[in-house]
Amino acid sequence: MKTETELNTQIRQLANLLQAQDYKMATAESCTGGLIAKAATDLAGSSNWFDRALVTYSNQAKIDLLSVSANTLAQYGAVSQEVVYEMIDGLMSDASYSMGVAVSGIAGPGGGSVDKPVGTVWIAWKFLECDVCSRCFQFSGNREQVRIQAAIAAVEGLIEYLEDD
Repeated sequence: MKTETELNTQIRQLANLLQAQDYKMATAESCTGGLIAKAATDLAGSSNWFDRALVTYSNQAKIDLLSVSANTLAQYGAVSQEVVYEMIDGLMSDASYSMGVAVSGIAGPGGGSVDKPVGTVWIAWKFLECDVCSRCFQFSGNREQVRIQAAIAAVEGLIEYLEDD
């Protein structure tokens, strides 16, 4: 099972890549509750490559801070491709940074359904002027394990882009 130590290792790799390209990033986090931002800001000098984080745990926070549509939330639910697309669009609408990531999921132990079981996490990434890309994950484990796996997957997506850039 992935651990917070692995997340910290991934964040260090991401920091090096961002600094090498003089990029900055931002996060919009729901189920991860700021875990990505915490790992980033645990590193000294993170202000050189990390711009901001929004923890939008509730639907109202997503509406107020990221301009997610109440209709989208009602139609698709907070854990959906449509919502993470709107989260990343809201995050990047005032972008003074190069890339961002948005995460929304069901960490458990409750809250799951047949269609969206515990461990379901949607992640969206946006890079510079590129289109948004997203992916649905199904993680296993307890609440903490799901949150850590989601944070690692979000960071890995940023790393993959930067390594391919």
